[in-house]
Amino acid sequence: MKKSLILILLSVNLFFNNSAFSQKDNSKIINAFSDRVFIGKGYQPLGSLKWKYKTDGKIFSSPITKNGVVYIGSEDGFLSAIEEKSGNLKWKFKTNGAIHSSPSIYENIVYFGSFDGNYYAVNTLTGKLLWKFKTGGEHWLGEIGLWGMKPETQYMEDLWDFYLSSPVVYENGKLASVVFGSSDGNIYSVDAQTGDLKWKFKTNGPVHGTPAVDKNKIYVGGWDATLYALNAENGKPIWQFQTGTQIGFKGIQSSVAVSDGKVYFGAREPFFFALDSETGKLIWKYNAENSWILSSAVIKDNIVYVGTSDTFALLALDAKTGAEKYRFKTNGWVYSSPAIAGNTIYFGDFTGNFFSLDLLSNGKKSNFISTENRKQFASSTLKNDLLDFGYIAQNADLSVYDNNKKVMDQFYKLGAILSSPFINNNTIYFGSADGYLYAYNLEK
Repeated sequence: MKKSLILILLSVNLFFNNSAFSQKDNSKIINAFSDRVFIGKGYQPLGSLKWKYKTDGKIFSSPITKNGVVYIGSEDGFLSAIEEKSGNLKWKFKTNGAIHSSPSIYENIVYFGSFDGNYYAVNTLTGKLLWKFKTGGEHWLGEIGLWGMKPETQYMEDLWDFYLSSPVVYENGKLASVVFGSSDGNIYSVDAQTGDLKWKFKTNGPVHGTPAVDKNKIYVGGWDATLYALNAENGKPIWQFQTGTQIGFKGIQSSVAVSDGKVYFGAREPFFFALDSETGKLIWKYNAENSWILSSAVIKDNIVYVGTSDTFALLALDAKTGAEKYRFKTNGWVYSSPAIAGNTIYFGDFTGNFFSLDLLSNGKKSNFISTENRKQFASSTLKNDLLDFGYIAQNADLSVYDNNKKVMDQFYKLGAILSSPFINNNTIYFGSADGYLYAYNLEK
């Protein structure tokens, strides 16, 4: 969401949002957004395109890999299993809704959610359904006359509600559970093998954030603007932390990062927070300059890296104090959650650029590739190669909801990258709104 749009709406009085992990094929659990530090050496910029796989819908889901196969969901309603070496389809599993959830894996089961209202467990080898769990229904965030936009009687979906909650696996001894949020306002824990409900916890709004699990605690936030710490065994609340609730700046869409006794996360309230993991007390917060933070952070060497919306940046923050060490400027909103391998951090932006940045260069050494759609549409869509809401609106009345939707549809044509990268075997994978899953070689 552009702060300029919020200011426009205000002006017309229309309304008063780590432990290092090395990816190995024998990893028992691979959770979305929880393990973002991969095997790597030094600075490895992006190399040549290895392959790209086309789906029939925009991709918001983030890929994972295991045993030579990449798994990713698409707005076309399919979870696809694609061979790492060739980019050929191994199998795909059909749901009856868009898949904006990212998959997680436990042993030989892949878990994901769909807008058809189900969370699925599918055999990774065969693509056959093992079980599905019906929630109270999945839907975009929305309301009549959202943020005071016109017409006041129209139901409007939040155009920046990009993701569904991704299921994550929690294991205690021989027992494993799958935990996820739902648009029905509940956080669910189900048996990983059977899908039987273990417990559920009711919040005060849809939960599209992805849980994180650390030391028998589950951390997850939602559209009620509250971050919850729950007991992973029974779902009982341990503490909760309230973020801001101003219209247009309310809600938590990111997943948390946990490191050294602290919980790190961003929100639509334009701050990035560090809390005590035991008590939920605020340690510090970083002022993101009216910028939403939807990106999930990654931490390495006591530095927190996270993307921002309106400041078009990847931030590097001191993990202990929250002081900004530097920022790396991109060309648009950064909603993609970064991944690190060696001394390189990788992430995409909303204009269809995908970056590799040398962590030892203080933001000075980088390279990038662009989606094919960006190369085709950048000159007609971007202003001075930058995302600009007003430029595309061309004097259209942005107090009218449908005009905002038209702008977003134009931006998507760039091949916007909201998918977060995954790294394996010297290859990086990410999805794009152009419908492609990309596989790029990393330079050695």
